[in-house]
Amino acid sequence: MISISLFLAFVLGYFLTQFFRVVNAVAGPAITSELGLDLASFGFVTSFYFLAYASIQLPLGVLLDRYGPNRVEGVLLLVATVGTVVFALSDSLTMLAIGRALMGFGVASGLMAAFKAYSALVPRDRLSLVNGLHMAAGSLGVLASGLPVEILIAAFGWRAFFIGLAGLTGFGAVVLLFGIRNFPQSAARHETLGDLARGAWGVIVSAPFIRLAPIAVATQATMMALQALWVGPFLRDVAGFSPAKAASIVSMMGMAVIGGYALSAFVGDRLVRRRGVPVVSVMFGGCIMVFAMQLLIVSVSPASSAPFWIGFALFGTFTALSYPALGRHFAVEQTGRVNASLNFLLFAGGFFFQWTFGVVVERLTPALGLELAFDAALWILIALQASGYLWYVVRRPSPLD
Repeated sequence: MISISLFLAFVLGYFLTQFFRVVNAVAGPAITSELGLDLASFGFVTSFYFLAYASIQLPLGVLLDRYGPNRVEGVLLLVATVGTVVFALSDSLTMLAIGRALMGFGVASGLMAAFKAYSALVPRDRLSLVNGLHMAAGSLGVLASGLPVEILIAAFGWRAFFIGLAGLTGFGAVVLLFGIRNFPQSAARHETLGDLARGAWGVIVSAPFIRLAPIAVATQATMMALQALWVGPFLRDVAGFSPAKAASIVSMMGMAVIGGYALSAFVGDRLVRRRGVPVVSVMFGGCIMVFAMQLLIVSVSPASSAPFWIGFALFGTFTALSYPALGRHFAVEQTGRVNASLNFLLFAGGFFFQWTFGVVVERLTPALGLELAFDAALWILIALQASGYLWYVVRRPSPLD
């Protein structure tokens, strides 16, 4: 198994990944008010996190397999530190976008580096447990990005807050670069970069990947796009909650994420190891519950939707089981490329969903009003997820499913 110190070092990196992903949902009003940005513009800026995050995923898988997870993640966190400073000092849309992109680029290995490390140290039948505990602990970043951010920004301003965040990110880089010793080397270090790249393409076109990716992407990208930005405006502007109450609900969603990752870890471990249930079936059950929560959100009045947003966050965590579900079909030395290839699609989808959600709301609001515009955008995401479920059901399963 793994040491506590190594586990905590990688958890810190994932904590920062989660924190950066969601922080603009609470920091947004202060930033848009000072710089005079509308919803669509700020949604576009915020979505650069996902675009940059996705852009490095395919080469990231190759780098992790070749150079090791702690070194790759440590160097990238230094990039995130620079990006956070740029964001804090920005006075234009362009500079905000550059800073946000560097943030996304720099924290892009927070999950994949840990999964790569655990795959080398943990038996395969325990990976869903360890991965889930990692995501539960690191998702404290989602919780911390709610009400605590609201309080800190009110006290010090958004620029000083992001400068402080840059300091924490730099500390994370130092821990990963210099705090982990004697990490086992991957057999993939003997492969050329060309061999590694061809291996990544082989993962993407494989039958297990083609079957599983659409449902995982549709569900997880929806969760990322909504929780990272649009839940906050929905709760404030549509449901009519105060900024403090909306931030509290975002924090409760963060708590649900933490609990959900722990729940999926233990449920998955018990069902897979003791009952012989395929891990992909456990993931699929969670996805169905996410789908149900969204149907309830668009069916009830906005003021009554908070419990279903929390359920949405809770069950959305089960999509993390897609990583060990796919990993069962590939060799250990390929795990960096397997996980990063899926992550590329997840965050590319997150960028597209988050950006276009804002565009749909902005375009439809004059004709339908804000509430119906939000509902229309949500129905589009629900339809995309339904397509992913249908594809999964009709596609022939692989032998290990």
